[in-house]
Amino acid sequence: MKISHIALSAFLLASVLLSGCAVNGDRRDPVEPLNRGIYQFNETVDKALIKPVAQGYNEVLPQPVRTGVSNFFSNLDDVLVIFNDLLQFKLTQAVSDFSRVLWNTTVGVLGLFDVSSSMGLEKHNEDFGQTLGYWGIADGPYVMLPILGPSSLRDALGRVVDWQVDPLVQHYNVAERNTASVVKMEDMRARLLKTDKVLDEAAIDPYVFLRDAYLQRRRALVYDGNPPRTKFDEDE
Repeated sequence: MKISHIALSAFLLASVLLSGCAVNGDRRDPVEPLNRGIYQFNETVDKALIKPVAQGYNEVLPQPVRTGVSNFFSNLDDVLVIFNDLLQFKLTQAVSDFSRVLWNTTVGVLGLFDVSSSMGLEKHNEDFGQTLGYWGIADGPYVMLPILGPSSLRDALGRVVDWQVDPLVQHYNVAERNTASVVKMEDMRARLLKTDKVLDEAAIDPYVFLRDAYLQRRRALVYDGNPPRTKFDEDE
């Protein structure tokens, strides 16, 4: 993990240093040429490797198995959600999310079955990037991360903190951890296969579409679905 942290830090530093180079385009994306280059790299890797594996994953594994895999990783992610619930003082939500983990880990057999949702315990989405936003830290420049995809400077830094808490990342067995990480990535990609056609048909410029969709979604998450209007919104 130390190497990945160093690489991420170097990329973010480059983004900041280059931020003064942009004079045109979206002001939220001051290093757009660099980001577009990384986006093209990600697209190449996705088409050559990640997407074909995800398609095979869908074809080989029956739906109940895929659902169990998704539920398992969702249950692990709820540990991160609880951590960020507490940092945002969302104590009632933290209790609810702790109950989700407790029920899904025990009755749900290590999270393979999502019994909590049927009990009325809602699934929440919190991470450290959202926590920083909750406490007033701005997004910063938009950045496209290699392999990881769209982000912002704030959210990229948030990933580093979340990695320190993530039960999967902290698993002691390196081979098991790496295998599980690949399975998690492919499971996530497999669930997004249906959106590919939508993106291709809806967007004249897929890069811009993805960037705007990401930033809007993150803003909605930070404000729990009710973001305030800003001067930038009004200008648009």
